[in-house]
Amino acid sequence: MLGVLALAAYIFIKFCFVYSEGVNEGDINYFQKEGFIFKTYEGKMIQTGLKNTNVQGSIQSNEFKFSVVDEHVAKKLNDGTNTGVKLHWKRYLGTLPWRGNSPFIVDSVYVAQPAKSISL
Repeated sequence: MLGVLALAAYIFIKFCFVYSEGVNEGDINYFQKEGFIFKTYEGKMIQTGLKNTNVQGSIQSNEFKFSVVDEHVAKKLNDGTNTGVKLHWKRYLGTLPWRGNSPFIVDSVYVAQPAKSISL
């Protein structure tokens, strides 16, 4: 009995428990529906930032791979692939075939506002 409860707790924590959530902003590199049995939406966002190495001020590209379950969110992403977007995501500790290839599941999309220039 204790083993069954431990297994149930492990499965819940691994696949159903939201470990973290947050927002990433950038440009969508690709977004597609893929899969043999379970068709899931998979995408990659490109974010720019400063590289944290010995070379000061060098620019690097940060990739954020994600999956989408909701059809409405997928439609918003398809409509806004040429603009900067903010993605709100939830991270699970494990992946499920019907939820996508990434532990990061996007649940909402916002169009990113262009940065305002500051005049000195």
